[in-house]
Amino acid sequence: MAVSVVETALAADLVPIRALLEISGLPTSDLEAGRPEFVVLRDEGTVVAAGALQHFGGTALLRSVVVAEHQRSRGLGQQVVRELERRARSQNIEQLVLLTESASEFFLRAGYRTIERSAAPLQLQQSAEFRSLCPSSAICMSKALT
Repeated sequence: MAVSVVETALAADLVPIRALLEISGLPTSDLEAGRPEFVVLRDEGTVVAAGALQHFGGTALLRSVVVAEHQRSRGLGQQVVRELERRARSQNIEQLVLLTESASEFFLRAGYRTIERSAAPLQLQQSAEFRSLCPSSAICMSKALT
């Protein structure tokens, strides 16, 4: 097992990223239109974890954080989220917002707090993730990066 460091996803990584997302039940229909910026972790060249930022002014949507089932509970998701937060700070993003149906405890441990969906910035509320891809039952969470 030789999981590498988190790195920027290559164009060729979109196929395995999409497969990981679909297996995990996460949305993929807006990947081309939304153009999220993915990072990946590889194990011997194979993408085993990923996550992305989608920018909306001074806020970004933290989305599509996924870890291959056989690689879970090893801290890979934490590595991906820390790298996305680092990149967001370096791009002067002040706030990260996310929607989750199943990982609220994971994100609470990472310093995110639950907010009302209506409290998210309007630009984010108009994204496909907010409008149609994530059900109204999804928990909205936020973290200030300043």
